[in-house]
Order: sequence, then structure tokens, then C-alpha cells
Amino acid sequence: MCGIVGIIGAGDVSIPIYYALYALQHRGQESAGITTFDGKTLFKHKGPCLVAEVFDEDILHELKGFSGLGHVRYPTTGEKIAENIQPFTFRFMGRFCAIAHNGNLTNTEKLREEFEKRGQIFSTTTDTEVIGNVIADELRKSGRMEDAVLACMKRLEGSYSVVFLSEDKVYAFRDPLGIRPLCIGKTKDGYIVCSESVAVDALNGTLIRDVRPGELVCISKKGLESVQIAESSGHAHCVFEYIYFARADSVIDGRLVYEVRRKIGQALYLEAPVKADLVSPVPDSGIAHATRYSESSGIPYREGLIKNRYMGRTFIMPTQEDRENAVRIKLNPVKGHIKDKSIVIVDDSIVRGTTSKRIINILKDAGAEEVHMRVGSPPIKAPCYLGVDMPTREELIASGKSNEEVKEGIDATSLHHVSVESLIDAIGMPADDLCLGCLTGVYPLWIKGEKACPRYTDFIKGSYQTNIKEFDE
Repeated sequence: MCGIVGIIGAGDVSIPIYYALYALQHRGQESAGITTFDGKTLFKHKGPCLVAEVFDEDILHELKGFSGLGHVRYPTTGEKIAENIQPFTFRFMGRFCAIAHNGNLTNTEKLREEFEKRGQIFSTTTDTEVIGNVIADELRKSGRMEDAVLACMKRLEGSYSVVFLSEDKVYAFRDPLGIRPLCIGKTKDGYIVCSESVAVDALNGTLIRDVRPGELVCISKKGLESVQIAESSGHAHCVFEYIYFARADSVIDGRLVYEVRRKIGQALYLEAPVKADLVSPVPDSGIAHATRYSESSGIPYREGLIKNRYMGRTFIMPTQEDRENAVRIKLNPVKGHIKDKSIVIVDDSIVRGTTSKRIINILKDAGAEEVHMRVGSPPIKAPCYLGVDMPTREELIASGKSNEEVKEGIDATSLHHVSVESLIDAIGMPADDLCLGCLTGVYPLWIKGEKACPRYTDFIKGSYQTNIKEFDE
């Protein structure tokens, strides 16, 4: 997933970038980095761990400049090594540049091999460096960022939202399918482009709009400019942003995530009502669903689990062992709410199933008589190739299993996932504009060995971007 930020301001932007990254910390916990430019020099600092652990006041004051980028990393490709921490910085054609990326390319190896055959040396194992090479290769020919971004949209396969610093300008662009989110905001003395609107809120800014799929945005001291570089025959916004990844107070592609999740909670009750003593969320990502489930059912809402706020998100922890060991520390049962009660426990999703099983057993150990699991996503049955860390079907508990088998596997009294139809209705977007690959096994682009959505069959006939329409200036 990752979180990216680009800012232009009147004064030093390091502290605003820091606050923006803090607001995006849920998108990546492995590493963080900031790069700034003051008109003469490019400054940078990055390291492993959380934003607050990588930066302190002295470091931020050393990062001088009116333009800059920030990144928090959640790895889906590339090793866990220092070289892979973004933003990446370099000099090209006499200018200082930096790049940060959120997403996942599916043709990284092919492009890397092509560049290496031409003598290009790579310093990292990430797809972001490949994007930087595509941009630099086209800038070498034409010197125009518009041409460089068009080259990306023709050649890159997969998901990508990108921020690119070229000294006094910050460029931002989003793949033509709009898979990963990206938005624009106005701050007191400049502009921000970032993964989610909560980063704009953190700076007391005003959300302007989302970056359109296939659009190139440029922010500078002169203001905001944009051009529609390319247009696809359809969009494929990631449903997992609404299900889990985005913060509940974010606005993603015009939808307030909190309200989407509340609508899902209502659908969960309407689809599978059950008699119970209380409704409880798995905090924090199940809260919005559970409040609406409680309102719709009339069953009292109580917190049966209290979250340790100093723990990170277990889903994006690097290993399964880390995720499992973190659950008991992260969630503590409120025994007075639970003992001898029938509970509806509401969570956003079940991926591997181990966390859900541990949660249910925590509740049962605390005295719950029944634990009815209600899940705010349909069963996740297929891997994600576009930025979410669930790479194999073998890891997914719902892949190839019936609902009854999953229920028994997590020790629930009953189990219900929201239907795909209700999820789509809650998001309020046509199904044709959503990527449902992890739920259906049918993807919005060609991936070797997988099924592609019929409306994108022209992608299969040639390269991924065969149907891109170029726009005149």
C-alpha cells in the first residue's frame, strides 16, 4: 500500500510533511523518509521504523526547503533493506530529483531486464526505481514531464500513484485505472498531493479533489496545473481501501470511508440477523460497521475488546508469526461485558483467519457463550497483485473453502460475510469501476495465470495499455 506525500509551501516543508506522514502511518510501518529542496540543495533523511522514531525535531530542522516528498513503506515487492526506503533521490540533466510510489507493478522484472541490457545499473530491488528509469529515459529524449508520464502509462502494468520532485516543482500522477488513491489539497501557503485526505486535514488544509485516473498534476509556487495525459476504457478503484486500508475519516474518490463502512454494517444485519446480547467491534477497523449493525438490529453496542493504542496494524506486519503474537497484546477483553453473553463481533475482513480465530478464543476464554462473526468484506479468495500483501491462495482461509469450513476453522458460533452486491452498493460506485480481484479472482488487467475482466479483453490482445487515449495539450 504505502503512503506518499508531496508538498510545495512558502517556508520549510519538512514539518508539514512529517505531520502528513504521521496521518498516513496506517498505510506503512516498515520505514519512513523525507526529501526536501531549498533552491540549491537536496536534503534527505530516511530510516526503518515508524515516523516518530525516524525523525526528531533536530532532523526536521535540518531538512530545509520549500518543496519536498515523504513516504511510509508497506512492502509488497522488494526486500527489507535500507536501499529500498523511499523517497529515492538522484540528479538528472542538471536537476535534483526525487520519487516516491504507492502501488505494485506486475511487469517490473521485464522492464528491469530491458534497462539492464542497455547498461542501466539498479541500486534497489523495488518497482519504484523502475518507474524512475522510465521517466528519466523519456525526459532524456523530450525533456517534457508530460511525455515522461505518458510513457509510464503506456509501459507500466499494475497500480501506481507517484509523486516526483523536480527541484521547485512537485508532479503527481495516477495510473489510468485509478487503482491506488491520490488526492490534492490546499494548505495555508501552498499545496499538497497525498494518498489520503486525512493528510490534508492534518495540515488544516482544504481537500480540493482526487487526482483523476490518468491525470498529471503539477504544484509549484505559481500554483496548481494539471493535464489529462491518458484515459482508460474503465476504472478499477481498489475495494480493499474501503474495506480496510484507508482511515475511516478519509474521503477516497469522493466517498467518505466511514459512511461506506456503516452501510456495510447495516447490510450485515439485513443479510444475516441473529439473536444476541451485544454487538462489539474488532477495534479500530470494525467500529463503523458495528455501530450501524447495532442501530439496525437494536442490539446494544458495547466494546468487548479494548485496543492497546501503542500497537500497530497487525495485518501489515511483515511475518505471520509477528501478526499472531501481536493479537493478544493488542486486544484485551472487557470481561464484565462478555461473560455469559452472546456476542456479535464485527470485523472488516478475514484474510488468513489466524487473527480471527485468536480473537474469538480471547472472547470465549473471557466467558462469552456464543461468538457470531460478521465480516465487512466478502470472502477473500484470491491473491492481490496490485499492492496488498496477500500473495498466495494458500494463505487465504476462504480460498477453496465453504462458509461452514471457514466458520469451523475460526471457532465461530456463526459466520457471515457481506455479499459482493451489498459491498458495491455501500461504496456507491458501479461495479465496473472497482477492482474486485481479491474477491472474485477476476482482475482489471492481464496477469499471467489469472482471469481478466471481459471489459478489458483488449488488454490481453496486446500490452496492458493498448486502449489508452492520448490527449492533446
